[in-house]
Amino acid sequence: MLVLVMVLYIAGVGSYGCIGLGGGGASLIIWQTFALNKKHGEHGLMKLAAKKRHPRYILCRRQIRRYIRSNPKKETV
Repeated sequence: MLVLVMVLYIAGVGSYGCIGLGGGGASLIIWQTFALNKKHGEHGLMKLAAKKRHPRYILCRRQIRRYIRSNPKKETV
């Protein structure tokens, strides 16, 4: 928002217009942040993003005998 206001000011838009746009935009960002915090909690958006990155379940297709071996050997690739 700050960069937008600076670009508009340099482009020649009036000072009051830039102040109004900056204040209105900043107010909108703050209002939206508090609304989302009320909906999802303090760290809710980070939790939602983390939930999307984790798999729902983990598949393991190795044979069970491989885990039961009494003398496991390191396999070289």
